[in-house]
Amino acid sequence: MKTRIFKLYIASLILVIVSCDDRITLTPQQSLDVSGAFINKSATESTLLGVYSTCQILEMNGGMPQIISDFMADNSSFVGSFPTFQEIRDFNTLSSNANVQGIWQTHYQVVSRANDVIANVPKVAGSDFTAALKAQFIAEAKFLRALAHFQLVNLFAQPYSFSAGTNPGIPLITEPFTGTIKFPSRNTVSEVYTQVIKDLNEAVADLPAAYASALLTKGRATKGSAQALLSRIYLYKGDFANAAINAKLVLDATSTYAPAANYAFWTSKNTTEDVFTIQNSAVDNGRTGTGGWASWHRPAANGGRGDVKYSPDLIAAYLTEAGDGRYGLKSSGTGADNNPATFSTKWSDAVNNIDNSPVIRTTEIVLNYVESKAEVDNAVSQDLIDRMNVLRTRAGLPTWTLASFASKAAFVDAVLIERWKELAFEGHRRMDLLRRGRNLRSGNPKAAFGADKTILPIPQREIDNNPSLAGKQNSGF
Repeated sequence: MKTRIFKLYIASLILVIVSCDDRITLTPQQSLDVSGAFINKSATESTLLGVYSTCQILEMNGGMPQIISDFMADNSSFVGSFPTFQEIRDFNTLSSNANVQGIWQTHYQVVSRANDVIANVPKVAGSDFTAALKAQFIAEAKFLRALAHFQLVNLFAQPYSFSAGTNPGIPLITEPFTGTIKFPSRNTVSEVYTQVIKDLNEAVADLPAAYASALLTKGRATKGSAQALLSRIYLYKGDFANAAINAKLVLDATSTYAPAANYAFWTSKNTTEDVFTIQNSAVDNGRTGTGGWASWHRPAANGGRGDVKYSPDLIAAYLTEAGDGRYGLKSSGTGADNNPATFSTKWSDAVNNIDNSPVIRTTEIVLNYVESKAEVDNAVSQDLIDRMNVLRTRAGLPTWTLASFASKAAFVDAVLIERWKELAFEGHRRMDLLRRGRNLRSGNPKAAFGADKTILPIPQREIDNNPSLAGKQNSGF
């Protein structure tokens, strides 16, 4: 999705949000000249696609935050040699951690560039740029801004369940840089959720249900992807009624979104299993030539580094029922620590990095709906059993019946275990535990719910350069 226009645009645009950089020497006129990026409809669309392209980057949806989230929890074990990841794994993260800084900065680049689209699209002239298409472009930018803010608050703040959202979140940036340097403070988690929900609800009205091709329908924001992200956000908030409503809207669009019949979708692209997926190719991926999802998860013999292996806890979870097809998505090899290990094969290309980056899958939306609907009704229905049995049958496991569960609570617990095994290595596990008030790992006080370093620190560079963040560091850092 990278375009020449976008590259020229970002070369002239300075990011002054929360990360002022003493290396910047551009004049305000240089830094604000984005006219070429919004000169007409074609240039504007290229600039919008550039925001999607920023989401590809390793530190956004190129795998790094998702991999960190999984090895902080009980999904995987990091056995690589990078000290910055070792300290996160061990809950000894420093505020100077370079990877943490990169995650923060890349997400805010997405926010900043989305803000530019939202602010400038209404000003673009041209008879071919209809009001409806302008509204769509703005809606797409709002979807991406919401995704970036939401991922940030999940990483850098205690979850909503920690104190009903009153705890410090991250700075909300909803206006483009216009020449005056501002120093935003941290909004509460509740305020961040409110803005993200607002962005997505506004986006739903103007997004298409589908585009002309499967690649665009799965790779650009649609009504379904915005509703799907809303279902996740409401689930994390504990607003089960709205989580169920939005998940059901997605699942009702059966021609576009449906659980795949088998796991071959991992070697295909843009199937009904995909709701929103970052599109990658050999020449255009998260970090072309130097990294991707598979490079972490595949051993050296398969072109990767062997940094991330199955955790003993996840293996034990799969082995509770014989023949679980989801456990078949694995291979044996030698880890980066030179020890035998089990690796995920959900991503297979560690050489060219062509695997797409899954952001939202239909399977997740099924799980969102089943969990939240059971909570809303305080009961287990045959419909929920049937929806889970689609996933159970696909995994080659015995189906459930209403008699399988003595209570709604027992059913929800079983659904959470299925969620663990279905979405392993995709970055969900940490927040699935924290939103339920559970520890990230057993037997480690540092991994307990609410413990200081179950979240990432506000990067020290941001605190040093932004007086509004002074004294606002996360506890324990």
